[in-house]
Amino acid sequence: MFGNDMFGKMQEMQNAVEENKKRLDTVIVSGKTSGNEVEIELTANRAFKSIKINKDLEGMDKEELEDLIAVAFKRALEEANKINEQESMNSVKSFLPGF
Repeated sequence: MFGNDMFGKMQEMQNAVEENKKRLDTVIVSGKTSGNEVEIELTANRAFKSIKINKDLEGMDKEELEDLIAVAFKRALEEANKINEQESMNSVKSFLPGF
């Protein structure tokens, strides 16, 4: 049913996926609030790296800080998703011409 060539291609694809995951672990993206009060860094594989709060918290209430963190995280996640999707599509295209 499947020849050795097909199994070889499947193994190549699996290896490419693993290499892609390793590479994306080294790509760092960040999301910031518009005033740069909060910055969150993730890998392109969506793993959390760091959070920076660049504002004096005195006078800021809990809900405001939570909102700023949520905005920064959402922006970082959107960037990570975009890069991850692009890399995944590039991998697929290399094995499936015309995709």
